Amino acid sequence: MMAQGAVICVDPDRPTYAVCVLGTESQVDVFSSAPNGCTSFSINASPEVLVNVAHFSPLKKNPTGPSKWPLDPRLEVTVGMKASSSSTSDQKVQISYYGLKAQPVKALLYLTGVEISLHADINRTGKVKPTRATSHQRTWTWGPHKHGAILLVNCDKDNPKSSTTDLKDDVVQGSKDLQDMSMMILSTETPKDFFTKYRLMLHVAKSEMDKVRVFYAKRGKSPSKYMTVLGPQQPSHDLKLPGGRHSATFYVEGLAFPDVDFPGLISLSVSLLDASNPEMPEVPVFQDSVIFRVAPWIMTPNTQPPKEVYVCSTFENENFLKSLTALAKKAKCKLTICPEEENNSDQWMQDEIEIGYIQAPHKTLPVVFDSPRNRGLKDFPLKHLLGPDFGYVTRAPKAGMITGLDSFGNLEVSPPVTVGEKEYPLGRILIGSSSYPSQDSREMHQTLQDFLAAQQVQAPVKLYSDWLGVGHVDEFLSFVPAQDGKGFRLLLASPRACYKLFQELEKEGHGAALLFEGIKTGKTKKKIENILSNKKLREHNSYAERCIDWNREVLKQELGLEEGDIIDIPQLYQLKDNKGVLKAEAFFPNMVNMLVLGKYLGIPKPFGPIINGHCCLEEKVRSLLEPLGLHCTFIDDFISYHMLHGEVHCGTNVRRQPFSFKWWNMVL
Repeated sequence: MMAQGAVICVDPDRPTYAVCVLGTESQVDVFSSAPNGCTSFSINASPEVLVNVAHFSPLKKNPTGPSKWPLDPRLEVTVGMKASSSSTSDQKVQISYYGLKAQPVKALLYLTGVEISLHADINRTGKVKPTRATSHQRTWTWGPHKHGAILLVNCDKDNPKSSTTDLKDDVVQGSKDLQDMSMMILSTETPKDFFTKYRLMLHVAKSEMDKVRVFYAKRGKSPSKYMTVLGPQQPSHDLKLPGGRHSATFYVEGLAFPDVDFPGLISLSVSLLDASNPEMPEVPVFQDSVIFRVAPWIMTPNTQPPKEVYVCSTFENENFLKSLTALAKKAKCKLTICPEEENNSDQWMQDEIEIGYIQAPHKTLPVVFDSPRNRGLKDFPLKHLLGPDFGYVTRAPKAGMITGLDSFGNLEVSPPVTVGEKEYPLGRILIGSSSYPSQDSREMHQTLQDFLAAQQVQAPVKLYSDWLGVGHVDEFLSFVPAQDGKGFRLLLASPRACYKLFQELEKEGHGAALLFEGIKTGKTKKKIENILSNKKLREHNSYAERCIDWNREVLKQELGLEEGDIIDIPQLYQLKDNKGVLKAEAFFPNMVNMLVLGKYLGIPKPFGPIINGHCCLEEKVRSLLEPLGLHCTFIDDFISYHMLHGEVHCGTNVRRQPFSFKWWNMVL
């Protein structure tokens, strides 16, 4: 797609004046105004003018002068310029029409060559290189070695005195704020007096003006160096540029993430308008555009290296914090503790936020996605995470009730996978849902689902989690890194594996060994033999197993997994009445709900039966995970988390290193 220029109509009765932009070809209509009786024509032009005649061979080739061409409406004549004009109308094109008369009839066309081109980082190198405008900047393509400029949503807060994100104001908060924006350069070269008769207009579609803001970097020592020229309620701006050679620099910030009503593409255009006749409306002469794609919000899986762990301090979790501090130290990971007076007794850090990132070739920054659950931790992301180079986004559903499935323990992402021929180099988002909609069913709110799907690069997979009381996918699955195979293992909670282990222990004479021994709350201890003989508990876990097996098959299909990629973690569930509906909860601390910090795992201590001085459940999990090079630390979360229907993963959150793979290299 070429930059848009106007058709030039010549007239034998009077000279025609036109502008020709370097790097483009302007079509010349030689047919409509041809004198009656003329059947052919020739073209003679100044040395700086490029003439091209297409679709026909000449009637007569002239080696020393112009060739003759038939006058046919299908014939196309275009002109272009080799260089900018030093003065207005300094280039000449003469069209001679031939008929029965001895003398040809002549039409004169005077051209002014100008350079007008928009430049952005269409090659995705992190730098803007002013070159002659190309068709690449007017399209956006996915994949390696493809083209298209990228825009970040300016959702961090570079001004410490501000109470909200930078995109909410129309000022530039210094050089750090500029680094969050994408540069765009307008290069012009015209005769000195050119802009006395022509205007340049920068513009964006009205449907996109609330998604972007453009600042113009003014020259000189003006009080405000950066002026807002496009944005909400500002779809166009008249550029007052001097003649001669000039370069104007603009900084572009995104104001909105891709969503159900916004595919993420924004086109910024510059139009040249002929305003030479003050008594007539101006006429468009030329238009150039650059298309930007707004960078998606990207989640990071457990396999990405951890950078910082977040946890809450509460009334009863002092020992939990000590264990977590030691684990973070082993993993060489920063630990941030939200104090009790700021978390308002809401310790479920995983449910409140999900920390991902956004990326352009010139900049990467973490961005926290704030869930709509809005309990005690609702101010934490805005007060303690949002800041310089730490962005913030949220989606507040306008209609419909918020349920437990809208908390972000119900939002996970797989490591990179290949499914058949389709590659997902950034993994796939996993969300929990119901098996079918009903009066009692719970779903993640459609507003959240739409946002996640619109990011495009981590195509979401729906799992069945509504069978659980809390209803989160992290209650039955996790991922851990591995050196072999696909680079990870999927961990699934497994009642079947737990019963198998307990049956083996009973056969070995350990039927009297006790579950829950060592818990200080007076929790009733359970013998292995009594657990195995409890028919109701068996039924509960048969149900749980079938629900997990359903998800197992979905995960195998949607993530391209085989049985060898899955490890079954022993776990039992029990069904409890939840508003008149039976829902499952963990019977003992849910080991799959773990914190993964590289090779160091923080696993809920299950308080399993002690066999030969060791917890049999811990020993089983060690035997499954330690051969992968992983280090298991079992953390007592029984009173402070498990009894409140959550575990280690529910109570923590992690900021991880972004992928080395660049999202724009995906093939969609």
